[in-house]
Order: sequence, then C-alpha cells, then structure tokens
Amino acid sequence: MMQIVRSDFREAKPLTSQSPSRPLAPRASGVHTSVARTISGEVRRTTDARGGLILANLKYHVKNARMLKRRCHEEVESALARQAAVALLGPRQAGKTTLALMIAGTRPSTYLDLESAQDRSKLSDPELYFEQHAGELIILDEIHRAPEIFQTLRGVIDRARRKGRRTGLFLLLGSAAIDLLRQSGETLAGRIEYVNMGPLDALEVGAARPVQERLWLRGGFPDSFLAASDEDSFRLRQSFIRTYLERDVQQFGPRVPAETLNRLWTMLAHNQAATLNASRLAAALDMTSPTVARYIDLLADLLLVRRLAPFHANAGKRLVKSPKVYVRDSGIVHALLGLQTFDDLLGHPVAGASWEGFVLESLLSAAPSTVAASFYRTAAGAEMDLVLELGARAGRWAIEIKRGLAPTLSKGFHNAREDLAPRKTFVVYSGTERYPLAEGVEAIGHVTMAQELALSLRR
Repeated sequence: MMQIVRSDFREAKPLTSQSPSRPLAPRASGVHTSVARTISGEVRRTTDARGGLILANLKYHVKNARMLKRRCHEEVESALARQAAVALLGPRQAGKTTLALMIAGTRPSTYLDLESAQDRSKLSDPELYFEQHAGELIILDEIHRAPEIFQTLRGVIDRARRKGRRTGLFLLLGSAAIDLLRQSGETLAGRIEYVNMGPLDALEVGAARPVQERLWLRGGFPDSFLAASDEDSFRLRQSFIRTYLERDVQQFGPRVPAETLNRLWTMLAHNQAATLNASRLAAALDMTSPTVARYIDLLADLLLVRRLAPFHANAGKRLVKSPKVYVRDSGIVHALLGLQTFDDLLGHPVAGASWEGFVLESLLSAAPSTVAASFYRTAAGAEMDLVLELGARAGRWAIEIKRGLAPTLSKGFHNAREDLAPRKTFVVYSGTERYPLAEGVEAIGHVTMAQELALSLRR
C-alpha cells in the first residue's frame, strides 16, 4: 500500500466531482509522476511543483478503486502469475490506470506513461532501463505511443526467462485494440496474455434499481458514474467526447475533421442498435460509403463502438448480413443526444434502443471471454437480439431484450427460436422477478442474467 512521506503534500486536495467543469480525472502519470515512481512501499520525494496535485490524484485513483471493485482485477492478477507480459485493453478513462496502480501497490513496481515526453525519454535505451528495474513489475501506460518497444520486450522477456523470471514482468495498458494487438502479436507470441477492461458494468456497481438506473443514464466510465449530480456527469461526458474527437482519434487514424466525426458518432447514437447502412450514413454526411466504414472501424478499434455480427450458420435461411452497430457506453449515447436526466431519457425515442445496448454491453462484459456473440434476423422477420455460443458444456443461448415490465413474445421471436434451437432462451426485461414466459422461455432481469452468464462455464 502506498504511504505518503511528504509532509508538504498534506494540503493537496483531490479533484472531486463537485466542480461541474472538471475534466475526467487525470491519471497520476507521465511527466508529473515522479512522486509515483516507487509504488510498492513509499512515494519518493520530488521537486515537481505540481507534486501535491499528483499525489492527490493518486489518492483519488486508489479511493475509487476501493469503492468499485473491478471484476477484471483478479483476471489481471491471475494473468500476471501465468505470463511474462499482460496487456490490459480498454477505452480511455475506463479505469485501467487506477487498476494498474492498485496492482502496483502490492509489489515492487515501476510506472511509465508513454504519453509523457519525459517518460518516453527514459526509454531511449529501453534494454538498459528495463535491466535497471529487473525484479519489478514494469507498467507501460498508453503503450501504443511507443510501438518500437515491442521488439525490445521480446528480448528482455527471453533473457529474464533464462534467469528464472518467467512471469509478472510487464503490464501494458492500451486504448486502441487493433494497434496493440497487431504490434504485440507480431513479436510477443507465447509471451503475452490479453485482458479486456470496459467501463463499469451491471455486476460492478450493485443491483439496487436506482443504482442500475444511474448506470444506464450516466454510463460506466467511473468519473461519470460517480459524479455528484446528473449535470456534473453530463458535462464530464461532453468533455470526454470533445477530447476524443479533437485529440485522441487523430492519434490513431487518418486525420478526421472533428465536426464530421461528431456528426457520425451522433448519427450512430440516434440509430443505436440498428443494422449498419453505410450508404445512408454516407449520403447524410456527404462522403463515400468506404469512408464511413473506415471511420466506424476507427471508433470500433478505439473500443467506443461495437459491431455485432449477424448469425450465419443457418444456410437454409435468407439472413441479414449487415452487422448491428452500438455506441458501447450508454452514457455517451445520452450525452451525444443531449439527454441529461432520466426523464429526458425516458421521453426520447432512443430509450428502447439505448436499453438494448446497455443490457447487451452488461451481458457481454459478464460473459466468459471465449463466448461468440451474434444476432439473428431473417428476411422473413424472425429475430433474436443476442445469440451466444458458450461451448459444448453450456451450448447456445438465445436472448431477447425488452424494455418494460410486461414483456410479450412476437411471432418473429418464436420463429427465431425454432430456427436456432438454443439450449436456453431468455427474455431480459426491466423488472427483477424471474419467471417462465412460455415453454423453455424465462423472463429475467438484466443483473440476474449477467450473473447467469458469469457462472455459465463453472457449472
């Protein structure tokens, strides 16, 4: 556990959500983190004039980590015990740095933020730097900013293995899935394990109805969810969107006008849970369909948009072939559409689709990582919102998502169920009671459904 050793930091106050204009909490890292360099036993002294603010932010991260136990914490710890390098992938502000600092507090560790020029300069001779910190867990944040490091990591890991240090050497944090997977996959095969970390989900915040409604409205980014008021949360999400559009997106792909990407992102929010029609989006944005597809690919690579693939195993049916597209975080959907309060949300036409996306993300977050997900829709109108392939032990599950307390079953649902022949079928609705709707069909709340998925392969 970190110990504060600087008496002159005592008056530093952590950033709180009381200030509505506060940006999402900055990570304790980079050029300003000399106070955090030794995380395992103490905080080193520093002459950095901003040290008090940095230490406050360290305390902020640790406090939030204690308040909200992340389910992937144990998964990362287990992966570190198995493998030399672990890559923790997730969108910005999802809590990766917070979790990494919590893990670092349990062992000798060194943390570098590769968005910081000062920290990157320390890796001008990476092999020498890593050798100086042998025996420590080395945490490299925003690893995609220094892709050339991967080739060095391979040699460092191999030498450490020959000396008997085979596990827990590197924890790599990345916000862009494709870049990181490609770079690491080319050089670290057999030396790295991947763990996905999204925003908070339904199993991480408590099952009480007001808490789940707040999660749906505000989304799962921790600062947004924990904000003092809906107004504070809304402003935080607006700031998040602006930062992504003006800075982050530009780092990962061809330069895209922020206004154009904002219009696309907003159109995707309006069309939440719809099948992708790139031609229609292109016409509205005055661009070509391939360009729209490329921009959506970029948002998906940044883990901001999900493309849910259509089910394709039934060769005897005319199946819809386009993916369904979801803005992954419900709070971002609502911020893009200007929905600040729960009443605003319930009165908006997107409420049903927003609920579907919220439930879908909650279920996929809870499901085992090996699960294959798709949706089922035929030209004749048979439809199932979510089809999960859980392997030989648990089989195929079919899930329909309904907003409301009295779900009904359509002809399209029954036809889809007949086509899919699932082992289990559920209708996830807005209530909490679990009861049979029809032969082989259960109505179930989304939290209980997430719990079922989390335990699906343990039974």
